[in-house]
Amino acid sequence: MGKRTDDPAERLMVALDVATHAEAMAAVEPLKGAVQWFKVGSQLFTACGPRIIEDIKNASGAKIFLDLKFHDIPATVALSGKAAAGLGVDMFNMHALGGPEMMSTAVKEVTAFCASAGKTLPIIIAVTILTSMTEPELKAAGVGSTPAMMVLHLARNAKISGLDGVVASPQEARMIKEITGDDFLVVTPGVRPAWAAADDQARIMTPSAAIEEGADYIVVGRPILKAGNPKEAALRIIEEISSTSV
Repeated sequence: MGKRTDDPAERLMVALDVATHAEAMAAVEPLKGAVQWFKVGSQLFTACGPRIIEDIKNASGAKIFLDLKFHDIPATVALSGKAAAGLGVDMFNMHALGGPEMMSTAVKEVTAFCASAGKTLPIIIAVTILTSMTEPELKAAGVGSTPAMMVLHLARNAKISGLDGVVASPQEARMIKEITGDDFLVVTPGVRPAWAAADDQARIMTPSAAIEEGADYIVVGRPILKAGNPKEAALRIIEEISSTSV
C-alpha cells in the first residue's frame, strides 16, 4: 500500500499539461529542487513517448505520476501497467469505471512483474469521476447519481481491488477517507490557490483546504506553469500546505 509522506514539498504534484518536449523541459528547469513530483498526462506522453519520463527524471531527480487513465479489458490494462512500471514511473492510474476485475488483475500482475524484474512497485491509483464533471453531465452520460455518490462507490471498489488510492475532487476527500481509511491515498486535481483562476475545473478547492479535507497529494498545473515566477508560485503553495494542521 502506498504511503503518503508528511513532507509538504512531496505533497505537491505539478501537472506538465504542455504540448511538446521543449515546453515540458522548459517548465521543469525552473522548478528543479523545489518540486518533487511531476505529472505527465496523455497529451505530453502521446507527443513525446516514453523518452519524456527519462528526460524529466534525469533533469530534475523528481518522481513521475503517469496520468494515462488506463481503461480497457483486464489483460490490456495489466500489460499497460507493467509497461508503465518498466519505464520507472513512481505512480500511474487507471479508470475505476473499468471495474474490480480490471483493477485487481492489474495490481496482481504489475506486482508480480516488479518482483521478478527487480523494479520498484509504483503507487497504483484509480480515477473516480473527473473534476470537470458536474451532475447534469453525469446524467447526460447515463449515470443516474451525483458525482459524490459515484466517487464513493468507485473509491470503495478501488480499495477492495487492492489499489493504493484514487484520484478525486478535494470536495470528496474526507468522505473517501471515512470509508477507506487513512492509509488509502487521495490525489486531488481541481486545486486552485485563491490567487489563481478556476479555468475549466468545476469542483475546486484551495491547497490548504484540500489538505485539511484529507488530500494526500494535490495536483496543480496552470497556476504554477503560467506564473511569472513558477518556482515562487510552487514554493508559495508548498508553504500553504505546510501551514495546515494535517
